Amino acid sequence: MTEIPKEEYILKCTSACAGCPSSLILRYVLKAAGPDTVLVVPACCTSVIQGIYPNTAMNVPVYNVAFAAAAACASGMSEAFSKAGKKTNVIVYAGDGGTVDIGIQALSGAFERETDFLYICYDNEAYGNTGMQRSGSTPIGARTTTTPGGKIHAKKDIDAIVAAHHPTYLATACAAYPQDLFKKVQKALSLPGSKFLHVLAPCPPGWRFSSEKTVAMGKLAVRSGIWILFEREYGKVTINGPSKAALVKPAPLEEYLAGQGRFKGIDQNAIDALKSQAAARALHLQREAEGIC
Repeated sequence: MTEIPKEEYILKCTSACAGCPSSLILRYVLKAAGPDTVLVVPACCTSVIQGIYPNTAMNVPVYNVAFAAAAACASGMSEAFSKAGKKTNVIVYAGDGGTVDIGIQALSGAFERETDFLYICYDNEAYGNTGMQRSGSTPIGARTTTTPGGKIHAKKDIDAIVAAHHPTYLATACAAYPQDLFKKVQKALSLPGSKFLHVLAPCPPGWRFSSEKTVAMGKLAVRSGIWILFEREYGKVTINGPSKAALVKPAPLEEYLAGQGRFKGIDQNAIDALKSQAAARALHLQREAEGIC
């Protein structure tokens, strides 16, 4: 951790929930990005935890925008900075609802235009800001306020959707692995064009686990293989260290599910579906990494 700067750009006065992964993720994102950064934040938990006007926990400029507009706003902002000869980092920091659902049209347009920016989706797999309703990112079998019996549809593969736009850089990360996250943000910001970072954000109140277990839950997601850490740089796929070991000998998925109240009562068919999806994704990424597909 010695290479991570000591400067703090998200301060201690957030109004986040105890154990909040969003503030943990954002802390390391901003350490990697530095002070010459503007955050574009659509409606999401982060637009709340930054504080109540006129006070703020953010030590960089933040532009709060409508749910659907983040990538479009960032496109204009990036172009304006470029015309002014500035190298300011433009980072969209959005939840899964504002990325895989409501914001996907603007995201697609920005990537098609090869906008020079970094789009970060912190994924707590539901609409956390408004009471944990299901999103397109909610996994099958998970209970939310709008799927009290467990979601019956598979999680939308936003990484495959973004990859189809051929961005310069695409990677996954997890709140439980700050060094990996830090290095990926640094790499993304060093490259031109459109970059996308998809970060798993285990949410204590939404996933229904004790607030001190956020990091442990994130590590278990990676160790079980349900969340794979990888990078796709100019189309070349690399599976990162923690996931390399997990793919050889994954932890039981049931251990990951059992720690979360949202999976209470999940049936075997849903568990089998999650295992099948995880195995298929692992195989596809391994084949890509080996240059087979």
